[in-house]
Amino acid sequence: MTTIAERLQAVCARIEAAEAASGRPCAGVRLLAVSKTWPAEAVREAALAGQQAFGENYVQEGVDKAEALRELGLEWHFIGPLQSNKTRAVANAFDWVHSIDRLRIAERLSAQRDVHLPPLNVCIQVNVSGEASKSGVAPDAVAALALDVATLPQLRLRGLMCIPEPTEDLALLRARFALLRSLRDELNARGLGLDTLSMGMSHDIEAAIAEGATIVRVGTAIFGERAKPTSIPSA
Repeated sequence: MTTIAERLQAVCARIEAAEAASGRPCAGVRLLAVSKTWPAEAVREAALAGQQAFGENYVQEGVDKAEALRELGLEWHFIGPLQSNKTRAVANAFDWVHSIDRLRIAERLSAQRDVHLPPLNVCIQVNVSGEASKSGVAPDAVAALALDVATLPQLRLRGLMCIPEPTEDLALLRARFALLRSLRDELNARGLGLDTLSMGMSHDIEAAIAEGATIVRVGTAIFGERAKPTSIPSA
């Protein structure tokens, strides 16, 4: 049975190979280890193997882990849907939020971020597949939201995030990642200076990197298959 450290090493090798295959510089893609539903000790094991950035989907679970592992100096990313009544905890316990999809959430994060902390890094989530059940702003509404978010104090708009609809059609998958890249490029042409494309997960790292991902979010390939929960943790 492989360890978390061994699986982490294998994922890093996949990233390096995908960078080389795409003609991209080595170490240009950051790995975000998605640790949702895994205990703090699993995060500690990954951290001791060299991983520094971790992604959480559920607010209280993420806050609890960040506190339990404070001495490790880890970087915490919130990547799940965010409700208005949970923004204060996220604003002060996390370093990044990838899932901004409406201005009200961004305004609350900005207002509630401790002024003694560095600005909160944020990404706008884009619904690149047009799924009615999925969070994210429509592609044609990204520019207006981004321009508003970029003006908020205590936030630093870094880029865009997406979770495409699963598909075996590689060309379609790459087209959806390419859409996110083109939206980022359009915003940069308007002066926003975005440097982040948060896209790609365990099953599609290579396609995302080929289309310009700068952060890939990987959980299963590092921590293993998650047990099906008997109840869904509160967001």
